[in-house]
Amino acid sequence: MAAVGRGGMCVWHGLRPKICSAGVPRLGPVRFTSTSGGGGAAAPTGASGSTSGGSSGRAADDFSQRAMKYTFVAFGAIFTGVAGYLVVSWGAPSVDETGKEMIQEPSRDKLLPDPLTEPYFQPPYTLVLEMTGVLVHPDWTYQTGWRFKKRPGVNLFLQQVGPPLFEVVVYTSEQGFTAYPILDSLDPQGFIMYRLFRDATRYTKGHHVKDLSCLNRDLSKVILVDWSEEACSLQPRNALKLRKWDGGDEDRTLLDLAQFLRTIGTSEVEDVRTVLDYYRQFEDPLVAFKENQKRLQEEKQLASIEAVPSQRSWTKGLWKRN
Repeated sequence: MAAVGRGGMCVWHGLRPKICSAGVPRLGPVRFTSTSGGGGAAAPTGASGSTSGGSSGRAADDFSQRAMKYTFVAFGAIFTGVAGYLVVSWGAPSVDETGKEMIQEPSRDKLLPDPLTEPYFQPPYTLVLEMTGVLVHPDWTYQTGWRFKKRPGVNLFLQQVGPPLFEVVVYTSEQGFTAYPILDSLDPQGFIMYRLFRDATRYTKGHHVKDLSCLNRDLSKVILVDWSEEACSLQPRNALKLRKWDGGDEDRTLLDLAQFLRTIGTSEVEDVRTVLDYYRQFEDPLVAFKENQKRLQEEKQLASIEAVPSQRSWTKGLWKRN
């Protein structure tokens, strides 16, 4: 049951109190504070006390948030500075005594293992080939996207220049994940003994340069076949520079190149650089080589023809004496 007390307060004689709206003044937001005694019950404050207390509380909260924000910013700046210092100090190239940078690209000094020893056979010459523009040509279409086209005669070429005359090495500026499956398809018989990719080159002035001194081979027996002059700039005397293949189906360059290389191999040239020096003066070394071979063949035929009459005259004189 309910009874009406003073001030219109209705007191419920049950579990819950009930407030009657009649005759009761409205109070502001209630804020609980401790009593002056320090241990008594909390008492509600009025509207004026609530306003001042709420303002100070919000100010304290804002100050705490700003302090936390600036603290995070300061820690972030400190961490970024320390990380940047470590990257610059630890990741910077080494310098020599004069302060010049010593950039080691490729990272390892020996790109190939040591030459084979007996009872295994080590070919006397090392042939280094660029893949793109020499053996294959990248081709793009809307239907297939990027594909690599095999150069005419590439299979016969690898068979002709492989062991026992040459140790064949593909040294390409392509990434390994791009070139590896192409070489697997290009050389199913395994004439290519070693494969070197972009990470084995020196990146200099925007070009991937091939450093033959890192091959762990005698440079007097190394031939580099490439179309890029920049890629051969470190050891130009070892380079046989060809025109970059444009994907034409009538190309016969690899067949002529195989004949040129086999001539060097079978002639047991002591220093291949002397031969390459001679043919470097021509715009197209393979055309000059074919002309020289044709001229040499004509001279041999002429010499054989001239030798026949002298032999006949000798036999004729011998017959007369008898």
